[in-house]
Amino acid sequence: MTVSAPLKRRFLLVGSVVLLVLLFLFVLLRTGPLAPVQVTVAEVRSGRFTPELFGIGTLEARRHWMLGPTSPGRVLTVKADVGDQVRAGQLLAEMDPVDLDQRLQALDASIARASSAQAAAAAQQADVQARRELAAANLRRNQELARQNFISLSALEARSQELASAEAALQSARATAQAAAQDALRAKAERAALQQQRANAKLFAPADAVVSAREAEPGSTVVAGQAVLRLIDPASLWARVRLDQGRSAGLVPGLPARLLLRSRPHEPVPARVARVEWLSDSVTEERIAQLSLDQTPPGLSVGEMLEASIELPAIADSLLLPAASLQRQGGATGVWRLQGGRLAFAPVQVGATSLDGQVQILAGLESGDRVVVYSQQPLSADSRIKVVDQLVRPAGAARTGP
Repeated sequence: MTVSAPLKRRFLLVGSVVLLVLLFLFVLLRTGPLAPVQVTVAEVRSGRFTPELFGIGTLEARRHWMLGPTSPGRVLTVKADVGDQVRAGQLLAEMDPVDLDQRLQALDASIARASSAQAAAAAQQADVQARRELAAANLRRNQELARQNFISLSALEARSQELASAEAALQSARATAQAAAQDALRAKAERAALQQQRANAKLFAPADAVVSAREAEPGSTVVAGQAVLRLIDPASLWARVRLDQGRSAGLVPGLPARLLLRSRPHEPVPARVARVEWLSDSVTEERIAQLSLDQTPPGLSVGEMLEASIELPAIADSLLLPAASLQRQGGATGVWRLQGGRLAFAPVQVGATSLDGQVQILAGLESGDRVVVYSQQPLSADSRIKVVDQLVRPAGAARTGP
């Protein structure tokens, strides 16, 4: 029996519609919203773990000096410029002494006058001492004559009065000599103080150093304590680094570190933790550590920004996972664990992290568990997944990791 042409067209139309529906369902289940989400997985493994701390800091000089006058004045000369290498004791700058030299001359004259007064007082004391001895001898002779009744009592009393006057004069001469000595001592002390003030007008290098800044020029007026020159010891450069408080457990002096300077980002500089400050920054929640350089590369500049990586003590046996597998669900930190081809969110307790993307798992997983690292879309417990080796993420897709 032959089929009519209208019936053939109907069969062909129905077949085309069924084929299109099947093709649509296939596309919908494979690449559409109902398609399984492609994920990459990782296996929880046990191994040696070396956590690291990362921080940002600046290059500073551990030993530096600010040279300036101890009293206000005008800068007379500056003999050093920025970048100059100076030696200990080298004259670097001088302040205008104004009238200090004339005042020193006046004090020299005062000291000479005090010395003359001291010599005069000593001569006067010697003269009074001689008269007192004479009065004492006369009194002794008159006392002997009075016992033999050769002189009257009034004459004896006159000799006693002469001795008392001589003793009073001797005490006065001694006091005058002491006053002259004190005047000379005071003048010498004033001259020593003024001489020290005159010496402070000259600024000398306290140690071998490099001039890092020139703050004043000749003719400038500066106040007491204001810096004219700043010096640094180039051999004392170290890094002042700020680190996250939450990850700083185990940070102690002596730990090895690496520095990446802004001027040489591809040349790591070996360093070591020299000091951990007791005072942390409560606003930024950071700890501050100083890192000493094993070797100081040439051409460094104080204040240069840097990145620091500090190796914390290694942990012998730990469960490790890629940090990208962690995410938060319902306020808890955990991972999507594969159980029989299905997903289950497993809360975990994490420990330290390393700079290569590994995180320490303290609780919640066991060695050998498989967890999702990346996914094309956000996951849920009902999500259908497809494990792939490498994730090709379309535009707008998300990943599970942070």
